[in-house]
Amino acid sequence: MTRRALQDSDCSIQRSLEVIGDPWTVLILREAFLGTTRFSDFVAAIGISTDLLADRLAVLVEAGVMEKRPYSEPGKRTRYGYLLTPTGMELRVVLGALQQWGDAHRLLGGSPSMERRSRTTGQRLEVAFVDESGQAVALGDVEFVPSAGQRGVQV
Repeated sequence: MTRRALQDSDCSIQRSLEVIGDPWTVLILREAFLGTTRFSDFVAAIGISTDLLADRLAVLVEAGVMEKRPYSEPGKRTRYGYLLTPTGMELRVVLGALQQWGDAHRLLGGSPSMERRSRTTGQRLEVAFVDESGQAVALGDVEFVPSAGQRGVQV
């Protein structure tokens, strides 16, 4: 499927993959959630080439997931940092779900490299589907159904 076909798709999953569907992009987001903002720090943390990183960051900035902000160190030229926007911060649940699945099915060694915890209580967190009343719903009880205006969409 072409880039244009993905962008024009009625399926929000397809359109989302246009922005975050590349493995490097997910690793960039992981590092951003860990506090990385500088281009050179992204390169060092994930081992990505500078050309590829520049391309992926441009996509994230264009999509409103990250914001490019200038900074300068005394006596040095202006450089740019990349910070998550509120839209980007919403991807925390996506990365948490991916991590949770990886911990369950792709774990190396005895324990996960990171845990999801509440900043307020310190308790461990699980990613889950939650209904309108705030109750967690078992995965076996979750189904994807087309919305009222999208009866022809397949998931």
